[in-house]
Amino acid sequence: MQVIKMQNFLYNYIFKRTSTFALTILLACFAFERTLDLATNEIFDRINKGKQWKDIKHKYETK
Repeated sequence: MQVIKMQNFLYNYIFKRTSTFALTILLACFAFERTLDLATNEIFDRINKGKQWKDIKHKYETK
């Protein structure tokens, strides 16, 4: 019963019109790209902690 309700929802609100389907794809791509970008930046920062300029600039800046 829940599967049929979900299918009806998807069809009626997303797949029925081409414009809403295209907008859904664009929004999903944007969200995926943003999430992937944030995740990979976080992984990179954790791997290279203490080696990046933002971590060591206090040693070299003069006041």
